[in-house]
Amino acid sequence: MADVMLCKVVLASAILVFWAAFWVIHLIGIVYGYRRLHQRRGGGGTEGGGGREVEGGVLGVSVLKPLVGTPMDPHLAANLETFFTLNYPKYELLFCIQEEGDPSIGIVQELMKKHPHIDASYFVGGKEVGVNPKINNMQPGYLAAKHELLLISDSGLMMKEDTLTDMVSHMTPDVGIVHQMPFCCDRKGWPAILEKVYFGTGHARMYLFLGLLDALGLGVNCCTGMSCLMRKKVLDEAGGISAFGIYLAEDYFFAKYIQDQGWGIRIASQPAWQNAGICRVKTFLSRLTRWCKLRIAMVPHTLLLEPFSECMVLGLVASWAACVLLHADYLTFFLFHTLTWSLADWIMLNIVQNGPPPFSKFEFAVSWLFREASALFLFLHAVWNPVISWRTGAFKLRWWGRAEPVNTRVTVM
Repeated sequence: MADVMLCKVVLASAILVFWAAFWVIHLIGIVYGYRRLHQRRGGGGTEGGGGREVEGGVLGVSVLKPLVGTPMDPHLAANLETFFTLNYPKYELLFCIQEEGDPSIGIVQELMKKHPHIDASYFVGGKEVGVNPKINNMQPGYLAAKHELLLISDSGLMMKEDTLTDMVSHMTPDVGIVHQMPFCCDRKGWPAILEKVYFGTGHARMYLFLGLLDALGLGVNCCTGMSCLMRKKVLDEAGGISAFGIYLAEDYFFAKYIQDQGWGIRIASQPAWQNAGICRVKTFLSRLTRWCKLRIAMVPHTLLLEPFSECMVLGLVASWAACVLLHADYLTFFLFHTLTWSLADWIMLNIVQNGPPPFSKFEFAVSWLFREASALFLFLHAVWNPVISWRTGAFKLRWWGRAEPVNTRVTVM
């Protein structure tokens, strides 16, 4: 009996230490987000970001834009035009389109006519170099890229005039990757609120915390490929982007390779503004499930840690531990934990948004509760079914991120 009680005390103590550590992560994320995000830096386009130009002038940027226009995004033309109006002196746009007849071709052609002074071109058909359809799509554009820096930017993003300047300003001599933290533009409808709440709370918290560890040189990789600026010569040394075609999460392995070569990783001060015109709850949950499958395959210890990083699961076990060690009331502790967590997330959302979000606190509470309550279900679904449906194919994930195509298409939910 004494041994059982001792085990309970030891387990409860470990749980409360883990719980307290997560509150430290909350605090670090909030402080680092406040100091890092939406801060303007001078000297954009120069090596070091402080006004020191490299030999030959500013760093040139080749912007790779992989496009799939089916189904057509009603915001695609407006989003793409923001890349033609960037306030940056030396860049090119390389649009990569998978299939002939894709409606995005017409949009790109019209924008090229409207902005003839911008160095832009497009490539149709891709080139198969691996199982990753995004890599295959971008390969012709990559081979044509002529500048020192390479920006891979997803089709659903919009840019502010100074976004590229901000990103390049963080590309100091010891940095190999500058990436933007995913966030969302203001859009109407509850699915858009749900996305903004997710990317501005739990996702932002861990992204900023891990990004700080990156900045401290601790070798933690939190990079996403949604908007990622890289030194092209480093990728060339690896054999180009085709060398990463065996992975679905090419962004993670881009960063891992560059990091392994001794380069640093930094988060830009501006978030990546997702502005897709098609916004549905089912699609959003599918994205979360796909990312969870990829995390489990790339970093297997996620299988044990990820469920306990979520508010509800951690709150349940921490409440039990508080009952054992502190003789606290279970329900009172759980409600205190949940309320405090939601308040911390509200603060984080305001920091990422750079002001109050465009919806009420009640809408935030409903969206936040839905996201937190669905997290465990999505995790269990990802573990149960490791097959990913992405674009036109289905893939089986193996440990450490390798992907194999499968014949049967499975829809991710």
